Amino acid sequence: MQGVAGHRHGGGNILLRQVLDDRVGLGALRHAAAPSASRQKSAAAGGFRRTLPLPLLAVLGGCGGPFSTLDPAGPAAASVARLWWVMLGGSALLFLLVMVLLLLAFLRPGIASGTGERLWLFWGGLVMPGLVLAALLVFALASGERLLAHPGTPGILRVEARPQQWIWRFTYPEAEGMETTGLLHIPAGRPVDVHVIGGDVIHSFWVPRLGGKLDAIPGHTNILRLKAAEPGLYDGLCAEFCGTFHAEMRFAVQAHPAEEYEAVLARLASRLPLPAAPRGAQERDDGERGAVGSVPVGRSPEGRRLDGQTQGGHAP
Repeated sequence: MQGVAGHRHGGGNILLRQVLDDRVGLGALRHAAAPSASRQKSAAAGGFRRTLPLPLLAVLGGCGGPFSTLDPAGPAAASVARLWWVMLGGSALLFLLVMVLLLLAFLRPGIASGTGERLWLFWGGLVMPGLVLAALLVFALASGERLLAHPGTPGILRVEARPQQWIWRFTYPEAEGMETTGLLHIPAGRPVDVHVIGGDVIHSFWVPRLGGKLDAIPGHTNILRLKAAEPGLYDGLCAEFCGTFHAEMRFAVQAHPAEEYEAVLARLASRLPLPAAPRGAQERDDGERGAVGSVPVGRSPEGRRLDGQTQGGHAP
């Protein structure tokens, strides 16, 4: 009798284990059979939750700094940042939908048995993702349209950006073709059309806090509209690999108060130092200081490190 009872008891255990295995998986069997292992897993999970914020802090560290697209300082950059957040939300929504369906498949394996497979594929695989992606596409197209430099807009200032391995030259047609190297001067609160004129190889003009990227294609002129909401210095760089010293091909955009902009250009044209040098200003070889020799701007084609400079008259 004891053998029979033991056999029946063992058979019941086997049946119970099989039911648990079918419903919730092998993890529950291990939990029931080995409580000590369960406690170890709980402790490990608690340790994981405590250390999880550390890598998250490292990831969040990439959301700041002078090249952050999530810290906009103008309407164009704000439109790009808004598009990023909306796309992140849409992606999170799709991810959540997939995770919910996955949990349903694990917790209630027979939930779809009464529903046709084609119906699930149609609604879950086509309709829902299609609606989310279509909404994101419409929003992205509208955001991109706002970034275009539409002709005929009044009050637009024109400047020209001419990249060359491995420096940036900026020309001001409204200031008799004056040229600056490595530092672009614009008025704050006023839209500026930057005509990016390609030369030697493909470069890419990018000031993350003011707007999106725009490629400089040899033999072509592309136009990017920028507007700085407030005066300040905004870092820019070449966002297209262009050769040996590509990493050093950086520049800056100095946004001046609108009422002072004409005086700034006049001082630059006369090679006089500005009242206050921008952040990162460097001493010139001749000892002068100011925006005339303002920032390190990369290297010459021969690899010689260059400092910012201003040239009066028409650019060659």
